[in-house]
Amino acid sequence: MEMDFWKMNGAGNDFVMLDNRQGLLSLSREQIARLCDRNRGVGADGVLVVETAVAAADFRMRYYNADGGEAEMCGNGARCFARFSHRLLNNEADSISFETPAGEIHARFEGENVCLQMSDPHSWQDPRPLDLAGQIRSVHFVNTGVPHAVVFVDDLDAVDVLKEGAATRYHVAFAPKGTNANFVQVEKSGDLAIRTYERGVEGETLACGTGVVAAALAHAKTHGASSPVQVRVRGGDSLQVTFQTVDADFREVTLTGPADFVFQGRIII
Repeated sequence: MEMDFWKMNGAGNDFVMLDNRQGLLSLSREQIARLCDRNRGVGADGVLVVETAVAAADFRMRYYNADGGEAEMCGNGARCFARFSHRLLNNEADSISFETPAGEIHARFEGENVCLQMSDPHSWQDPRPLDLAGQIRSVHFVNTGVPHAVVFVDDLDAVDVLKEGAATRYHVAFAPKGTNANFVQVEKSGDLAIRTYERGVEGETLACGTGVVAAALAHAKTHGASSPVQVRVRGGDSLQVTFQTVDADFREVTLTGPADFVFQGRIII
């Protein structure tokens, strides 16, 4: 089968974009994994598919990890999805909405950046000590659209992200579905650096939007940081998270950062 695709990246987190508004495209898990293969396919952290909305939103977003499994949400992917959908609308809209399994997402366009109104975080767990590949770490947990563990460290570069990330992702504490794993260094209040091991990619990525949100909110909850929080990802970009504190929780959470087109083409899969 031959198909059109677009390649985009959000702060280094890269995606294959597909337009399936006609509902004619049906890809298997194996075909999605092949698209994401960096040697035999386009190469990406995941695949984003534009579909017709079921309810009142402009579109429906489907997101598949590089292993072909579907995930509820992807923050960097959602920004790329918004920019891609904006192009499908001939770049005429100031904002856009789309359905995801994590809830309806609203996006607005701020120059080269996209600002996402995120779904409310939930399923907070108090930090607890866990053995991560021989390292005892204090681990926070929150769902920001998908599950995220957050570990604050003193030296981010010294962390073995592949080893500790895999140990976190598959830890019995997060069974059966597992979790994404984020290692975060506080450079100063409201200013973080992060490295992320992504579930479904099964490795470190240059950025993870929902992980950035999880880190910023964990920083606010643990260290009392106020909105906004700047988070520098492994790819070098800085993303901004804003929020309102309501009792012991957070509402009106936004994630702002870049979403760039790289190239487009056709591929046989």
